[in-house]
Amino acid sequence: MIALRPSVALFVFLSTSFTLSAQDRSYGRSVVATQYGMVATSQVSASQAGALILERGGTAIDAAITANAVLNVTEPTSNGMGGDLFAIYWEAKTGKVYGLNASGWAPKALTIEHLREKGITEMPQLGIDSVTVPGVVDGWAKLHDRWGKLPWRDLFQPAIFYADHGFPVAEIIHAWWDGDHDGLLTNTESRRVFLPGGKVPETGEMFRNPDVARALTLVANQGETAFYTGEVAKAILKTSDELGGTMTADDLASYSAEWVEPISTKYHDWTVYELPPNGDGIAALEMLNIMEQFKPDPAGPHGPDELHTRIEAMKLAYADVKAYDGDPRFSKIPVDQLLSKDYAAKRASLIDPTKANCTVAPGALGTSDTTYFTVVDREGNILSVIQSNYNNFGSNVTVLGMGFALQDRGGLFSLDPTSPNALAGRKRPFHTIIPGFMQRGDEHIGFGIMGGLNQPLAHAQFVSNVVDYNMNIQAAMEEPRFTDRQQLGCKIVIESRVTPATLEALSKMGHVLQVHRDYTSLMGRGQAILHDSKTGLNLGASDPRADGAAIPEQPKFFGASAKP
Repeated sequence: MIALRPSVALFVFLSTSFTLSAQDRSYGRSVVATQYGMVATSQVSASQAGALILERGGTAIDAAITANAVLNVTEPTSNGMGGDLFAIYWEAKTGKVYGLNASGWAPKALTIEHLREKGITEMPQLGIDSVTVPGVVDGWAKLHDRWGKLPWRDLFQPAIFYADHGFPVAEIIHAWWDGDHDGLLTNTESRRVFLPGGKVPETGEMFRNPDVARALTLVANQGETAFYTGEVAKAILKTSDELGGTMTADDLASYSAEWVEPISTKYHDWTVYELPPNGDGIAALEMLNIMEQFKPDPAGPHGPDELHTRIEAMKLAYADVKAYDGDPRFSKIPVDQLLSKDYAAKRASLIDPTKANCTVAPGALGTSDTTYFTVVDREGNILSVIQSNYNNFGSNVTVLGMGFALQDRGGLFSLDPTSPNALAGRKRPFHTIIPGFMQRGDEHIGFGIMGGLNQPLAHAQFVSNVVDYNMNIQAAMEEPRFTDRQQLGCKIVIESRVTPATLEALSKMGHVLQVHRDYTSLMGRGQAILHDSKTGLNLGASDPRADGAAIPEQPKFFGASAKP
């Protein structure tokens, strides 16, 4: 570990004291603390539903499936049964870290040649040809088969209730919904389901979706077979056929999520885990390895030197991801080389501490709408999970009679046959959604921050805030962030809570800054839970850039015997 200069050590001490002061602190929300289980999501109703499952004796897996199903209803922009899922699970009794890749593959007939025959020269970002097989329902089933405890059917009842009875649309979700108004108009079923009365529901307006209640009921009663071979599958195929898509019954029936070994790096004295390609987690780990070559900034996590290092490390890591990432079943991905410390040192040597590099090759960036959440149960098991449609309402194609949109993850394929991410039938595209996990000794943190290619750099910023600047998880989540939503050059989006002096210093280095409001959703929306396996204490954090909360399960207050 690189030794801190005295000034940095003093800063860390003062920062720690500062964040512990309830009267004078630099972040808005308090960490939620409990000795019981906890669910942290981007919607309060989903967190509450998951916590209720914990109270009924459910595991972290049970609570996560319930919370995710509610999010399918209350955040239809971000996620749903038409999307994909990735998960990292830490098992308390063994200390083992598991990974699940529930991302879908392209239909067998969706190939570069097929699109060329249709006159398409760039990968479609919307519409039926951007759709890959949804993986989330099989992901739920595989998690539940291994670690679930409560009956499968019970887990979907809160979501079915909200879909049938309605729910008030949350503030940030209304904004995302409104942003895709024109896209929803392009599909008759999307317009019917998601634009009631021809308009986007207002903040606080009750929205019902009886069609998705029906789809959830089918899955609840019949399991994942309803989705991949049953009535839901037939509706997906009918939708695809009517729009000239390539999806077949075998594409759905043959699909299976797979267990994968998480990849990791040591960042100072913490071990940080991500999932391997075809996901983007490798970029977060490479970015951390590059950042580790530099000392923390005495001015703090949003000092000019720290932000410059993070921005330049991001560009280097993203350039590598663009060149090398893809589905490892089709291409050899050099994971070990990209994550080696020697390689990080070579990449770090390219960073000029006084000047921004504007010539790094750009990545294929786009808007993204995703939901991240994390759960810990009273045994200390942690599930870190992320689920996504990709863009708002995915492809903008809604399944006939089922009330959910199909993802557009296929839009991330390349039509360059030489790319490791070249489109091919039964191949999984490069994925931006990544769950995170980190641990040191008795401290174990499930965390994630959604938002397209924003995610690896947001993960790295969060980890550095915790490790380098000794922040608690809520302060680390709220800390001002930067992102790059357009290109990997010098144009950077940054929050206005960064000091004017830092913004001026970064501008002088050549960074072209676009300053947004204090808590812009362009930075993504995150959640985190820390479990201390020595004390049994759980701490939860929820990003103020979202509508959610970290909600603890409640003990059995009534009928409990008095403590002697």
